[in-house]
Amino acid sequence: MTDHHSEDIAHRVEGGDVAPGDVIHGEFTAGWRTYVLGLAIAIGLTIASFWVAQTHLIYGPAIDMALATLAVAQMGIHLIFFLHITTGPDNTNNVLALAFGILVVFLVIFGSIWIMIHMNQSMMPPTGMPAPQSGGM
Repeated sequence: MTDHHSEDIAHRVEGGDVAPGDVIHGEFTAGWRTYVLGLAIAIGLTIASFWVAQTHLIYGPAIDMALATLAVAQMGIHLIFFLHITTGPDNTNNVLALAFGILVVFLVIFGSIWIMIHMNQSMMPPTGMPAPQSGGM
């Protein structure tokens, strides 16, 4: 049984199917190094986003796109270094759960916005108040 386990680990290493933070052959410090590296990158991206928001070196309308890019990069760092989401066959359920979670969040946010927009358009004016008159004086 141990031979099968070591063969599985060797296959995963050769195939490039190992997430940052996965412990290979009992290397405890390798796992910590990747966590610290992920933390350092995340802190660097956070500092960069504060710098982007406060600097005048970036064209004003491009600040929103720069912050969105840094946010997506931050999410990628968290998914790879801390949640260990990879493309390996053993992570299929994790990726599907993540995709379902994103779908639910998308439906809740945009569904709520869609409902609020249509409710605003369907509102009747309050009673007792004159209806707005078209035309000028």
